[in-house]
Amino acid sequence: MYRLHKKIDRSSTNPLFNRRNSSARWLFRLLLLLVIVAVSGFARLYYEPLQRLSSAMLGQVPPPTPFASVRAQQGQEAYLAGDIATALQYYELAASLQPNNVNYLYEYGKLLIELDRTSEARAIGERVIQLAPSDPRGYALAASALVWSEPTTAIPLALTGIELGVPFAPLHAALAVAYTNIGRYQEALQRGDLAIRIDPLDASARRSYSYPLIFTGRYNEAIAQLEQAIAINPRIVAPYFELASLYRRINQEEMAVAIYNRVLEIAPNNERAYLRLCETYASKGLFREGEPFCQRALDINPLYADAHRMQGQLRYSRRNYEGAIESFNTCIALGSNAVECYYLRGLAHYFLGQCDDAWRVLNESIRYTNQEPILNAIKIGLTNVTVNCAGYRGQPLPTPIPPTPIPPTPIGGL
Repeated sequence: MYRLHKKIDRSSTNPLFNRRNSSARWLFRLLLLLVIVAVSGFARLYYEPLQRLSSAMLGQVPPPTPFASVRAQQGQEAYLAGDIATALQYYELAASLQPNNVNYLYEYGKLLIELDRTSEARAIGERVIQLAPSDPRGYALAASALVWSEPTTAIPLALTGIELGVPFAPLHAALAVAYTNIGRYQEALQRGDLAIRIDPLDASARRSYSYPLIFTGRYNEAIAQLEQAIAINPRIVAPYFELASLYRRINQEEMAVAIYNRVLEIAPNNERAYLRLCETYASKGLFREGEPFCQRALDINPLYADAHRMQGQLRYSRRNYEGAIESFNTCIALGSNAVECYYLRGLAHYFLGQCDDAWRVLNESIRYTNQEPILNAIKIGLTNVTVNCAGYRGQPLPTPIPPTPIPPTPIGGL
């Protein structure tokens, strides 16, 4: 019988058990592992392009990530449509994609100023100056952010930009406002006029020039500048408010009402337009007619401190002192420093016989104004407390503390 199995030869001469062959197998496995790791890393690195390629093969192409220029274009379109908040978001995206691009940073900073986020705009301006010290835009941006709060700081910044020798309207526009805020009206007028001659289509320059014109009583010229600003971009509502405020100043309330209604045609949910309508009617003693507009402003934005302030004034005028106090307390809780929310609340407490609150609030209100008529009203209220409240008879009246200077209302905030 033949043997069916042959003894297995495990000697080193057998190629299946040769050590060199075993080392080759381990080397092969190592190379295979390295290939797997490399392929895995490649797949991670190029996941999105591969995904787009595979999706394209299936006829499903996902939208690519937009370039910064696309975001900037979307921002410009939103701005021209009057949607400042959306424009800001797009330019912020563009600036984040290209953080050293001065074009995007400058436009982003200008929109921050439009939305009164001036401290952020100043930081952007300073960054532009660092990136491009010979570019006037950084100086214009930083100066424009400071013209209301620190005009004396804004002026040398703008002058430094002008010394670069590049005619740039926003630099002179910033000086028009800054010089006005420190009382140098002639220089303000010269700078404003130069700004619009450098760039007649710069709406912001025309708005800035209107400011010294108003302060020097040249109302018709100021109206013309604001109308030009509106004509340049009819969807931007800020110059409408400035024009309406000017018409109110010269006692042409009908024109102001028409302008506020025009704003509501452009932006139907603009709470500020409703508030200004309420204030305009109330200024003529038409409290009942004005009240629905105040309520509409609060319906749109329940956290609108100025609307609560005006609602309190209307309630006070109707001798609804409890309701007025409630509105004024809400106004203050929302962060407002409007003096009406203080001194009228103090007077309301007095009329309700709440002497302690009246004395405390009227004293507190002194620090929020330097206007003589309001200071006189506060003094009368305090005097009445000392005469009619038993615990305060003979109490000496406080000496008014010089108030902290309140910067003028910014352009666009009227």
